[in-house]
Amino acid sequence: MIRKYLLPFLALMGVVIIIIAIIIDNRPKPPAGSPIQWPQVPFSSYVSGAGIVEASGGNIAIGTSVQGIVTAVYVKWGDHVKVGDRLFKIDDRELKAQRLPAIASVKEASARMVQAEDQLRLAESVPDQRAVSREEISNRIAAVAVSKAAWSSAKARAEQISLAIERLTVRAIAAGKILQINIRPGEFAQTGLQAKPLLVLGNDQQLYIRVDIDEFDASRVAPGASAAAFVRSAPRQPVLLKFERIEPYVVPKTALTGSPTERVDSRVLQVIYSVETRALPVYIGQQIDVYIQAPADPSLNKSRQQRGRAP
Repeated sequence: MIRKYLLPFLALMGVVIIIIAIIIDNRPKPPAGSPIQWPQVPFSSYVSGAGIVEASGGNIAIGTSVQGIVTAVYVKWGDHVKVGDRLFKIDDRELKAQRLPAIASVKEASARMVQAEDQLRLAESVPDQRAVSREEISNRIAAVAVSKAAWSSAKARAEQISLAIERLTVRAIAAGKILQINIRPGEFAQTGLQAKPLLVLGNDQQLYIRVDIDEFDASRVAPGASAAAFVRSAPRQPVLLKFERIEPYVVPKTALTGSPTERVDSRVLQVIYSVETRALPVYIGQQIDVYIQAPADPSLNKSRQQRGRAP
């Protein structure tokens, strides 16, 4: 008797459970919040671009005019240096070895010059001028001149070697902060343009923002236009920028944002803004979003009007 009603009861329970599951699944769900927080741009009309933070005097790539093995690096990351401070040193043992005989040659030439001057002084001090011929006097005067020239040449050679040794110590040509070090003691430093500079130096007291504006929007950017920057970790906190200049040469785009719709074969107009270091908590080389106030694009208004008239 129990088995007779068990199967229909189980079938009925299954139908009830399915109906309940369908009802629960079809209930309206609250809209999910957007995972992306869009910046609150303070302008009604604007153009946007990716900005790269750089030092106010530019990021200075430090190189060397003489290649060789690096024997010492005098700075570390984050150090502030003044003009003339030592940065790193190239092996100078070979030049120091050449300087030793050069210094000895200077001493030898100095002794010969003193000897020639004494011989001339002795000849000129003879009471009876007939005892020394005019030819002898001329020869001794010439010997003094030759010895002085030899001394000057030897001294110049020694000074030349000393200057060459001094060139092996690379010094800061501008005050700033050590941003990057790509050389270590024992490594070979090459001359010329390199993919990675040996050191990067920049003045971080004031930051510059180099903004890439697409060439199609370049005509909408006016000198002195207001601009706001957004750090990507704080899209609700705009930082107003100070206009510095527009570089009037359109260049290929190199600063990529990573957007899947980004065009990488375009050219950009670079606009330079400045900001105080304390106002914008970023690092040199960091990418930020910049919005520049600009007049409305007539083509956009026309397309909106056409869409408004469409049935």
